[in-house]
Amino acid sequence: MAAVRKTRISDLTMRVHPIPPGMRVADVADLFLADACRDLLCLPVVQDGRPLGVISRYAIMRIFLRQYGREIFGQRPIERFMNSAPLMVDIDADVEAASAWVRQHMVLPVTEDFIIVEQGHYRGMGMVTSLLELMEHHVALRGRALARANASLKASQAHLVQSEKMASLGQMVAGVAHEINTPLGYVRSNVELARDFVSQTSSALVASRNLIHCLLDERASDEEISGHLMTAAEETESVSQSGILEEVSPLFDDTLHGLEQISDLVVNLRNFSRLDRARVDHVNLNESLDSALTIGRNLIKHKAEVICDYGDLPSVECAASQINQVFLNILTNAAQAIADYGRITVRTRALADTDQVEVRIRDNGCGMPEAVRARIFDPFFTTKPVGQGTGLGLSISYQIIEQHRGSIDVVSTPGEGTEFVLCLPCRQTASAAQNPVLAEAAGSEA
Repeated sequence: MAAVRKTRISDLTMRVHPIPPGMRVADVADLFLADACRDLLCLPVVQDGRPLGVISRYAIMRIFLRQYGREIFGQRPIERFMNSAPLMVDIDADVEAASAWVRQHMVLPVTEDFIIVEQGHYRGMGMVTSLLELMEHHVALRGRALARANASLKASQAHLVQSEKMASLGQMVAGVAHEINTPLGYVRSNVELARDFVSQTSSALVASRNLIHCLLDERASDEEISGHLMTAAEETESVSQSGILEEVSPLFDDTLHGLEQISDLVVNLRNFSRLDRARVDHVNLNESLDSALTIGRNLIKHKAEVICDYGDLPSVECAASQINQVFLNILTNAAQAIADYGRITVRTRALADTDQVEVRIRDNGCGMPEAVRARIFDPFFTTKPVGQGTGLGLSISYQIIEQHRGSIDVVSTPGEGTEFVLCLPCRQTASAAQNPVLAEAAGSEA
């Protein structure tokens, strides 16, 4: 694509015939009345090709408005009334630079245009209005270009944020699937064992039923009764020796326990997303933390022991799905910061004499230096290997807390661990609660 040529002052040059310094005032006044000069604010005064100054239409009017001005001054040379320090711009100057220089040096109200020169020699006149119109056109073009760039940037940002959400969703779904699969596995195994037990006991039941029918039949011989009795005894002994009766009760207890685990996980998943609640609701943050810990359990349980120290909290007005996402992001980051197996401490308190709740999440992982800590909320900043993180998780978390009029701080020491400190107001202002960004984000996170 060919480069676009910059507009130069030469493109605005008007070929205006200059006037000599000795020309009479009255003759200059007649020139201003001519059609060729009707758009000019001033005329150039030039001698030997070099500009000496300008005489403006405004200056001529002031002369003639004086009492007997035409009679007294009309025959005098124009150089006595000209502005000897006019605005002059080089013909090769860039329009933007020339516009900035003219705006800086012109006197208000604007009564003069500017002289265009080349190496000190007069080349023509430039109209201030034409220069400003051209700059306005350039600004409009630049504004449209910026608007297109901003729209493209917003689209890219929305795509990246959605990608981060999908990555978090994928991680969460994988963890939930694993957590459900474990109890589901032994529930299935227990059901299969129960089916085998039923098959074994059914044989004993059939043998017992045949024996009863034989005993009630008056025509049955002693041999038949003896045969059915022996079969029933053998089947009953087989069931007794298999230990079925002793195992059935624990078997069903284990099955019910597994189903309860699955049920708890589904309930926590529902509470985590809050699909069945309003976008902004009154939420118990202790319950939100439990939900996040349950959803992230598959990742966290292999990396850390979680110690929960919950205080007695008032309800917090917030978009629950957003706050849950913040907790999950921080908790999973804490687990990933631990090399082998460590500890994550979650502490909540209602701050005295304030309408705020504080949540502290601390790990004893690798920690981070100040240079990294200062940038962790920057979009796209990540210390993870390429392909393992977008660098948007904590940036989105920061925006969520900020939209809730809260604060999020980080204290970290290399080799000792990191602590995130979140503060949230219990009540949102009317403007914050109705914030469309907050509501939209809450809906999309859910």
